[in-house]
Amino acid sequence: MGLPALEFSDCCLDSPHFRETLKSHEAELDKTNKFIKELIKDGKSLISALKNLSSAKRKFADSLNEFKFQCIGDAETDDEMCIARSLQEFATVLRNLEDERSRMIENASEVLITPLEKFRKEQIGAAREAKKKYDKETEKYCGVLEKHLNLSSKKKEAQLQEADSQVDLVRHHFYEVSLEYVFKVQEVQERKMFEFVEPLLAFLQGLFTFYHHGYELAKDFGDFKTQLTISIQNTRNRFEGTRSEVESLMKKMKENPLEHKTISPYTMEGYLYVQEKRHFGTSWVKHYCTYQRDSKQITMVPFDQKSGGKGGEDESITLKSCTRRKTDSIEKRFCFDVEAVDRPGVITMQALSEEDRRLWMEAMDGREPVYNSNKDSQNEGTAQLDSIGFSIIRKCIHAVETRGINEQGLYRIVGVNSRVQKLLSVLMDPKAASETDTDICAEWEIKTVTSALKTYLRMLPGPLMMYQFQRSFIKAAKLENQETRVSEIHSLVHRLPEKNRQMLQLLMNHLANVANNHKQNLMTVANLGVVFGPTLLRPQEETVAAIMDIKFQNIVIEILIENHEKIFNTVPDVPLTNAQLHLSRKKSSDSKPPSCSERPLTLFHAVPSTEKQEQRNSIINSSLESVSSSANSIPNSSNSLQPNMNSSDPNLDVVKPTRPSSLTPFRKAKALYACKAEHDSELSFTAGTIFDNVHPSQEPGWLEGTLSGKTGLIPENYVEFL
Repeated sequence: MGLPALEFSDCCLDSPHFRETLKSHEAELDKTNKFIKELIKDGKSLISALKNLSSAKRKFADSLNEFKFQCIGDAETDDEMCIARSLQEFATVLRNLEDERSRMIENASEVLITPLEKFRKEQIGAAREAKKKYDKETEKYCGVLEKHLNLSSKKKEAQLQEADSQVDLVRHHFYEVSLEYVFKVQEVQERKMFEFVEPLLAFLQGLFTFYHHGYELAKDFGDFKTQLTISIQNTRNRFEGTRSEVESLMKKMKENPLEHKTISPYTMEGYLYVQEKRHFGTSWVKHYCTYQRDSKQITMVPFDQKSGGKGGEDESITLKSCTRRKTDSIEKRFCFDVEAVDRPGVITMQALSEEDRRLWMEAMDGREPVYNSNKDSQNEGTAQLDSIGFSIIRKCIHAVETRGINEQGLYRIVGVNSRVQKLLSVLMDPKAASETDTDICAEWEIKTVTSALKTYLRMLPGPLMMYQFQRSFIKAAKLENQETRVSEIHSLVHRLPEKNRQMLQLLMNHLANVANNHKQNLMTVANLGVVFGPTLLRPQEETVAAIMDIKFQNIVIEILIENHEKIFNTVPDVPLTNAQLHLSRKKSSDSKPPSCSERPLTLFHAVPSTEKQEQRNSIINSSLESVSSSANSIPNSSNSLQPNMNSSDPNLDVVKPTRPSSLTPFRKAKALYACKAEHDSELSFTAGTIFDNVHPSQEPGWLEGTLSGKTGLIPENYVEFL
């Protein structure tokens, strides 16, 4: 498991979890720094001690073999796995050379020692300086805040306002320093993937020159070296794109943190000072508190950022009431009283500011919390997957393939924004769109046309591959087996709405044509994935973790381009999943895979109208008659089912009546697979379970049956009638 991503939004909350995550990143940097320092020492020893060359090489190889990369995120790309494996490959090469004598390694210091020292000094050193500054600002901010909160409410209003302004200024500065430190830590963690490995690769290349017997070894090493070089370059390219995205997000957070606040599972969370009675009087203890409105649960974690640890045990209480504390009733400012169901007495809490108290009061009052819903950065509603949209994309593709298929940097070089907008306005004019035979004039540069195509796709109300499938596509790209990746993505593509799938097929066929001419236009499949990944598969929420997944978005596009004929022209081999059935039942955009996702299910889109329901029933009945006349041929023939799977009916994706007897009411049935219920209306069961009174339900693709006296829903394709 890799290091968790550091979210900029957590800098504002400064929660214990954020501090622990930051510590893990700092520990990784310290480990890397120590390793680089040791590696430099070993390299110098190798250069100066010719007589001990063999033993020094073995030690150096052992050091390389022991070090393991820790990547940000829960999975690695093939390039990152290649880079992570490179140190072990280098160690193997060095062990094979240990018995051979050689002369002094020339220029080893320049290609190995200097870059590592430069990285350690400029990158890790800069991160350490940023940490010192961050620790200093943390102590300063906490001190000023405590001093400010201890001000008496009886002081003059002017003094209080001046103190408030001073605290706001210190808080803002602390927040900026926190953002900059997190950004630097992320940057160094990413840089080491290529700035650290490249010097080692250069050093090994130099060794091959001076070893007489190293020729054959270098020859054998050539394939991996090529793969590693490509992986490093791909990782560098992805880093450049990721870095700009992260830097852009950081700037947005600096300008307006509230607009990019992460959606929290809690109604309210943050630091509060809780009044506690002691033998010698009362004291105010700092807690990190969370409140869940549905359960009315308040959790209080005693935590002080200055000490960097907990000050006691966590405590959870159930809210009974919350009352604002009047200023003249207590010396402290920003206070409110909380009564709990499961704890006697009144708990007095102090917020960090008047605004903070207002937010806590609103949350605990039962008023609906206001969250910043995610907003797409692009204009929504200005583009649609209608006849005009398909006409625009086809015209752009035709212009590119007839006039500019061999232009270098195709789709990577952007056009002038004013020209792009002007072209789009012309293409989106209904009069121009209706003239399907009209091509884009030659006066428009190819880079303007390609930018217009990409801009139109970004102007759609949602990404072409849809928000609810984004996590599923990313999960598929993280699978280790390439064949499994293709199969899973193949299945996901056929779960997209018809128009989305048609547009995606049109685009992938074109991009495959572009990639076939990569020797002229320099746009390989990997380069096209970098260009179109964020456009076609952008996430719904803009976070650092989402930005780190851009590399997997690119891999999805690469797979679609390389396998476009199979994916779009054939039916997936893998049966449709339970997640699709829940989409139609719950009308939800949640793409979390259900527990029964590996089981074969039938997908129906729920249609409320009676007319569409009758249409579905007529299709099922006609299919049943067909099945009854040729029951023996169904198990061995998949072609007879393909027309239903590719039906143009927009209200019915798949009709797969493999069990005609399943529509016979009130019969016994036997479970073919195990299934865990995800809703109260469903039944959990194991393979071989016998159900009574099984009959069709009102939910498409589901049956209703009785098990141990409980009646519930059963997936239709999970049972066999007795």
